[in-house]
Amino acid sequence: MADEPQKKPHLSALVGHTNGLTKPASLAATATRSTGGGGGGGGATASSKKLVIKNFRERPKLPDNYTQDTWQKLHEAVGAIQSSISIKYNLEELYQAVENLCSYKVSATLYKQLQQVCEEHVKAQILQFREYPFVMHRNSLDSLLFLKKINKCWQDHCRQMIMIRSIFLFLDRTYVLQNSVLPSIWDMGLELFRNHIISDKQVQTKTIDGILLLIERERNGEAVDRSLLRSLLSMLSDLQQVYKESFEQRFLEETNCLYAAEGQRLMQEREVPEYLHHVNKRLEEEGDRVITYLDHSTQKPLIACVEKQLLGEHLSAILQKGLDSLLDENRISDLTQTYQLFSRVKGGQQILLQHWSEYIKNFGTTIVVNPEKDKDMVQELLDFKDKVDHIIEVCFQKNEKFINLMKESFETFINKRPNKPAELIAKYVDSKLRAGNKEATDEELERILDKIMIIFRFIHGKDVFEAFYKKDLAKRLLVGKSASVDAEKSMLSKLKHECGAAFTSKLEGMFKDMELSKDVMVQFKQYMQNQSDPGNIDLTVNILTMGYWPTYTPMEVHLNSEMIKLQEVFKTFYLGKHSGRKLQWQTTLGHAVLKAEFKEGKKEFQVSLFQTLVLLMFNEGDEFSFEEIKMATGIEDSELRRTLQSLACGKARVLIKNPKGKDVEDGDKFIFNGDFKHKLFRIKINQIQMKETVEEQVSTTERVFQDRQYQIDAAIVRIMKMRKTLGHNLLVSELYNQLKFPVKPGDLKKRIESLIDRDYMERDKDNPNQYHYVA
Repeated sequence: MADEPQKKPHLSALVGHTNGLTKPASLAATATRSTGGGGGGGGATASSKKLVIKNFRERPKLPDNYTQDTWQKLHEAVGAIQSSISIKYNLEELYQAVENLCSYKVSATLYKQLQQVCEEHVKAQILQFREYPFVMHRNSLDSLLFLKKINKCWQDHCRQMIMIRSIFLFLDRTYVLQNSVLPSIWDMGLELFRNHIISDKQVQTKTIDGILLLIERERNGEAVDRSLLRSLLSMLSDLQQVYKESFEQRFLEETNCLYAAEGQRLMQEREVPEYLHHVNKRLEEEGDRVITYLDHSTQKPLIACVEKQLLGEHLSAILQKGLDSLLDENRISDLTQTYQLFSRVKGGQQILLQHWSEYIKNFGTTIVVNPEKDKDMVQELLDFKDKVDHIIEVCFQKNEKFINLMKESFETFINKRPNKPAELIAKYVDSKLRAGNKEATDEELERILDKIMIIFRFIHGKDVFEAFYKKDLAKRLLVGKSASVDAEKSMLSKLKHECGAAFTSKLEGMFKDMELSKDVMVQFKQYMQNQSDPGNIDLTVNILTMGYWPTYTPMEVHLNSEMIKLQEVFKTFYLGKHSGRKLQWQTTLGHAVLKAEFKEGKKEFQVSLFQTLVLLMFNEGDEFSFEEIKMATGIEDSELRRTLQSLACGKARVLIKNPKGKDVEDGDKFIFNGDFKHKLFRIKINQIQMKETVEEQVSTTERVFQDRQYQIDAAIVRIMKMRKTLGHNLLVSELYNQLKFPVKPGDLKKRIESLIDRDYMERDKDNPNQYHYVA
C-alpha cells in the first residue's frame, strides 16, 4: 500500500503599493496534483507547479472624503507654520499625503488651495504696518522700528515658505514643473509678498525712505545696523523689479545730489591733496557698501556717479588749483593718487596730460630764457629731467603718452632761446671731461654723459653745440687737460651714434692729429740726437690739420734766439719728410716749464708761452715797466695785461707790481720777487682767463651762421640740379626736409636771391615763384 503525498498548496500574494496607498491583496494560486490510483497500486508522481501573476482588473479607489480630510490636515499644518506653533502631524506623513493627492489628479486643486491660504495670510500681515505714521521725521526712531518690523515680517515669510515648500515638494517638482505658466511655490510666495506688502504704496515708501535714511547716516559717519540694510536690500533684490525701479533709481538720485553739493563745498574749503584723499576715501566707502549690502548691479552706476560729481565736474579746477604745487614739491604719493583718480574718469588722463605738458614748458622756460641762470642752466635741466622721469616712472606708471608729451614739451621750451642752450651744454660737457674734475668716478661720468645726450637730443641747432664742443675739446687736447681719453672717446661715440659720422668726422680728426704728433715727436727726438748742437731746450710740437681744428688768430711775438733756432730745426726736419706742407706757429697755444732760483731755493713753473717770454726778461734785469715789457715781447696789449696780472696779482706772485693793485695800468713797474715762497716745488701759474669774451662767443656763433649759409647754398644747388625746375614753396619744403638746423623762411629767401645773383639759378620770366637751374 502506498502512502499519499502531503498536500502543499503553492501561493503567491501580489501586494500593490502605489503612491503610498495599500491596494487590496489578490491571491492567485494554481496547483496541479496527481494522485496515484488504480490496480496494482502504482506509485504517485507530482507534476511541475506554475505561479501566474495577473494585472488588476480595476484601479484601486481612494476612500471616501480622503481628499477633503487630507487637505484639512495639510491646511492645519500650513496654519501652524504661519502661526509659528508646533505641527500635530509627522512631516513625512504630510509629504506622503501630498504625494497621494498628486497621484490621483488633484494637483491643480491642491495648488490653488495652497495659494489661497498663503495669500490670505500675507494679506493679513499688511495690517501691522498701518499703525506707523505715513510721514516720518528723518530723525525719528519710527523709521528704524518700521524697518526692523518689515525685516522680521520678511524673514518670517521666507522661513514659512521654506517649510511649506518642503511639505509640498512633490507638488512643486511634478505638477508645477510641468506647467510653465505657474510660478514655483517659492516664487508664488515672493509674488504674494511683493503684491500685497511691498507694492503697498505706504509700506514701499516708508521702507525705501528708511533704507535711504540709514545709508545717509552712515555716509555722515554714524554707525548703523549693516545686517539690517543687507537683509532689506536682499529682500528688494529677491522681489525682482522692486530694487531696480523703486530703490536704485532714488538711491542714485540722492547720491548724485549729495556728492554734487559735497564736491562744490570741499573744492572751496580744502587743498587739492586733502580733497583727492577725500575722493579716494569716498570711492572706497561706496565700493565697500556694494560688497556689504547693495546689489552688485548697483556698483557701476554708483561708482560712476561718485567719480562724475567729485572728479569729473572739477577736473580743470583741481589741476589749476594744485597740480603745479604738487609737482614743485615733488609730492610723489599725491601725484600717484591724482593719476589713479584721473584715470578713472573719461577725459581725465587727457586733461592731466595737457596740464603736465604746460607745467614742463613753463618750468623749463624759466630755466632756459633767464640769462642770470646761464651758469646753472644745464645742471638745472638735468635735475628737472631726472625729476619728471621719476614722476613718470613712479606716479604715472610709465604711461607712453606722458613720456612722449614730456619729450615734446622739453623740445619746445629748450629751443625758445636759440643757440644758447647748445653752447652751455658743450661747456658743461667740457667741465666734466676736463682734468681736475674730481666730482665723479668713471661710471658716474658715463651716467652724466648719457643724461647730457638726452638733453642734447632736444636741441635743434646741433651745429652750435659742435662748434663750442670742438673749441673746448681742442683746449683739452692741446693743454693736456683731458681727464680721460676713454671718456672723451665715449662721448665722441655717443655723438656719432646720435648725429652720424659726418657730425664727428672733424672731432675724430683732432684725436688722429694728436696721435700722429706723438709719432712725429719720437722721430724728432732721434733726429735731434744726431745734431751737433742739440741745445738745452726740450721741444714738443703738436701738428694740427687746419680743417679739423678751430680757427686761431696767429699772434706775432718776439721769441728769444734759442726758441727761434729750435723752430727752424723742427721746420727743416718736418718739411724734409712732408714736402709741400706749410707750418704756421700758434703762439697763443704754447706752454713751457721754467726753472727759477729764489732765496728759498729752486722752483719750477708751468706757464704759458706769453708768461715764459715775460719771465725770461728778468734774466736781463730786476725791474721793467709795462711799456718796456710790451716792446720786448711784442705781446698784444690786453693779452699782456692779463699775463702780468697772473704773475704779479695772482696766488703765486713771482713779480711785484708797483704801485699795488688788481689791474695792470700803463706806467706800472714790475720787479722780480727774490723772496718768493711756496710749499710746492712745481707750481702751475694759470693764465688769467678772459671770461670767454662776448666777442669770442659772437665769433663762434658767426662761424656757425656762416657754415649754415654754405650748407643752405649747397642744399639749394643740389635740389635744383636734380629737379631742374621747381616752385618756391616746393623748394622751401624740400630744404626744411634736408637741413638739420632751424632756419627762418626769410633766411632761405636771401640765400635763393644770392644764388640767383651768382647765376646758379634763375627766375621764370612768366612766373616769379618758379626757379630754373642754370647748368
